[in-house]
Amino acid sequence: MEVLKMFALTDSPLLIAKTFDSIKISTSTRGTVVCAAKGPRPRYPRVWKTRKKIGTISKAAKLVKSIKELSNVKEEVYGALDSYVAWELEFPLITVKKALKTLEYEQEWKRVIQVTKWMLSKGQGKTMGSYFTLLNALTEDDRLDEAEELWTKLLMQHMESLPRRFFDKMISIYRKRGMHEKMLEIFADMEELCIRPNFVVVSMIGDVFKELGMLDKYEKLHTKYPPPNWEYRYIRGKRVKVKVQVQSNQVNTYIERHKNVEPNSDLDGNCESGNTSDVIDEEQSEQDAEPEQISDD
Repeated sequence: MEVLKMFALTDSPLLIAKTFDSIKISTSTRGTVVCAAKGPRPRYPRVWKTRKKIGTISKAAKLVKSIKELSNVKEEVYGALDSYVAWELEFPLITVKKALKTLEYEQEWKRVIQVTKWMLSKGQGKTMGSYFTLLNALTEDDRLDEAEELWTKLLMQHMESLPRRFFDKMISIYRKRGMHEKMLEIFADMEELCIRPNFVVVSMIGDVFKELGMLDKYEKLHTKYPPPNWEYRYIRGKRVKVKVQVQSNQVNTYIERHKNVEPNSDLDGNCESGNTSDVIDEEQSEQDAEPEQISDD
C-alpha cells in the first residue's frame, strides 16, 4: 500500500504544475533557433567558418612579395607561381592582374614579363590588355626583338580588330630609336586599315618627314590630318566631349599657315577605294615589296 501511495504522489497533477512553474523558458528569439520538435536552442558559431576574410588586394600584395624575393631563374619563378595557385579552386585572375599592376607601377619589368608569360601559358587572361602590358614590358626591358615578334604575331592574327594604341606604341618605340623606315611602314598599315592616327602620331611622322627633307609630304600629312578641335574624355565614368586647349607653338603656327586650307573630309570614303597611302612614298613601298637577297658570304 505504501508503494502505491508513493506512485500516486509522484504522478499527481499538483507536483507537475509546480515543476512547470519553477522552470522559466526564455521567450526571446535572439540567438536561438526554433526547432519543430525540441523547441528553442542556442545557436553556436560553426567551427568550419573562418571569420578572417582575405581579399584580392592582400592576396596580390602577398604574391608580389613572394615573387620579388626570388631570383631571375624562369623555373624558380614559375614553380613559385604554380605553388601559389595549387590550392585555388579557380584560377585567381583578378589577383594576378592586380599583382601585375603593382609590378608595373614599381617598374619591375622582368617580373611583369615572367608573370604575364606564365599566365598566358596557363591559357588565362588572353586579352588585348595583357598583350599590351607584355609589349610595354618588353620594350622597357630593351628586348626589342621579342617585342617585334609579338607585334607581328598580333598583327597577323588580329589585323582588323587590333586597337590603335598598339600602332601608337610601336611608332613611339621606333621614334625613340630613330628607326624611320619602320615608323613609315606602320603608318602605312594604319592608313590601309582605315585607322585614323591621333595628333601625337601625326606630329611624330611630320617630324620624320622634316628630318628626311620631304616637305611636300609634310604639308600633305597636316592637310589630311588637321589638329582636332574636340576630344573625348571620361569624367566620372561618362564619355564627355571637351574642347582642346592648344598650347603648342607648332600647332599655332600650323593653324596660322593653313587657315584657308580645307581639311580632307572624305577620309572614310577614300578608305574604301584604297587610295589612302598618298603620304608614303611609292618608291619606298615598292622597295619594301621586293624580297631581301641574302648573300652567300
